[in-house]
Amino acid sequence: KTDFINFISDQEWKSIEPVSSWFGPSSFLMSSMSALFQLSMWIRHCHGYLTETVGIPVWGSYAIFALATLFSGLILGLVSETLNVSLAS
Repeated sequence: KTDFINFISDQEWKSIEPVSSWFGPSSFLMSSMSALFQLSMWIRHCHGYLTETVGIPVWGSYAIFALATLFSGLILGLVSETLNVSLAS
């Protein structure tokens, strides 16, 4: 507590360089990082629901997430190629 009070009263805060806008809390990078953490928490919640409430074994839950990852990659790839072909013509 004393160090913090001295930091303010002695104006030591003036010697610290501000955070770059690239790493600021509202930057695209930090917003993306936040979304990634929220996604991981949602996946953890779904895994808990599948294993504890529904009663699927842990390996079954992993298999479901693996298939969901494969299918979402397939769909994103198809959409990406469709857009590339339509933009090229």
